[in-house]
Amino acid sequence: MEFQQSDVLKQLPTQFFASLVQKVQKKVEEGADIINLGQGNPDQPTPVHIVKAMQEAVAKPENHQYSSFRGTAKLKKAAAAFYEREYGVTLDPMTEIAILFGGKAGLVELPQCLLNPGDTLLVPDPGYPDYWSGAVLAGAQMVTMPLLEQNDFFPDYDRLPEDVKKKAKLMYLNYPNNPTGATASQSFFEETVTFAKDHKLCVVHDFAYGGIGFDGEKPISFLQTDGAKETGIEIYTLSKTYNMAGWRVGFAAGNPSVINAIELYQDHLFVSLFKATQDAAVEALLSDQTCVQVQNDRYEKRRNVWIAACKEIGWEVTAPKGSFFAWLKVPEGYTSESFAAVLLEKAHVVVAPGNGFGTHGEGYVRVGLLTNEERLKEAAQRIAALNLFENKPLTT
Repeated sequence: MEFQQSDVLKQLPTQFFASLVQKVQKKVEEGADIINLGQGNPDQPTPVHIVKAMQEAVAKPENHQYSSFRGTAKLKKAAAAFYEREYGVTLDPMTEIAILFGGKAGLVELPQCLLNPGDTLLVPDPGYPDYWSGAVLAGAQMVTMPLLEQNDFFPDYDRLPEDVKKKAKLMYLNYPNNPTGATASQSFFEETVTFAKDHKLCVVHDFAYGGIGFDGEKPISFLQTDGAKETGIEIYTLSKTYNMAGWRVGFAAGNPSVINAIELYQDHLFVSLFKATQDAAVEALLSDQTCVQVQNDRYEKRRNVWIAACKEIGWEVTAPKGSFFAWLKVPEGYTSESFAAVLLEKAHVVVAPGNGFGTHGEGYVRVGLLTNEERLKEAAQRIAALNLFENKPLTT
């Protein structure tokens, strides 16, 4: 006997990264030497001192029980201290911090916490596909905000229709941006706070790549802007900053009413995050941060190597300002998917087609800087051998 899925599940978008993984796995099974630049999974291990803290915490019998539904006070205080130290932002640990089962969980939960069926949600295009999942699960009406290169990949609030502005209740932003690698300016966040106040909507800033900025520019937090806590929250994950992607721990910070809604919702979904994981997260947030700088330097070096290699083969590209992604235009005559398919089939190089991130991602591919410099150079040389760029320098 086979049971039908609910209408809600049937409406969910196709898991873009799952289908990409299947295509890559097929090539690997065929024996191909794949250089996978298509995913966002950090390639370095979690720093040793964080792993040690976890090992010690796991051995404590008191951690083998359910912990507080809403997370330990110790982790909430650590998150608040982290924001004070890194961004000069003061947060009340008990009313302005919610512990999350990974940043993704918080992002998908939020529409269900704040929206009713038919309410309007604004999302960036291109953007992280799981924003769409949250909209579907809440029965919300999703309206996309184009992120265009000529506007530095910021949404243009003035170009949103007036009826959309009036109906919108929630808006997602993400800087450093996935997939474009753009970073936010203080003036943009100030404009965002004004827009949110004028239209009485909640801003959710996805700060997943907050620990990764280049050229001496540290990414700024939305909460550093005057009025930000009044208008929304920021979601921070330990996945990227501390290479803890598999640990599933993050937190939301900001507006107390939103924090309360998240915690109430999670009361009905979970019992608690494993306390040993919370203890390890405390160690990550409060201990020496040298590992963060070392990792940032690693990504910047990879970025520089990749951009230089692309330019050498005639691929005109722009260097990202943050995140561990590069957002690159496809050659003339190709779509995002056809170009990605050629690279996989002919060069055994995996990139993510830009249209998987939204309509305005068409014409681009996303490259993850998640392998060493030699493999990045090799990927560029494999692509060069396909002779796809008309302006390839004569020296190559």
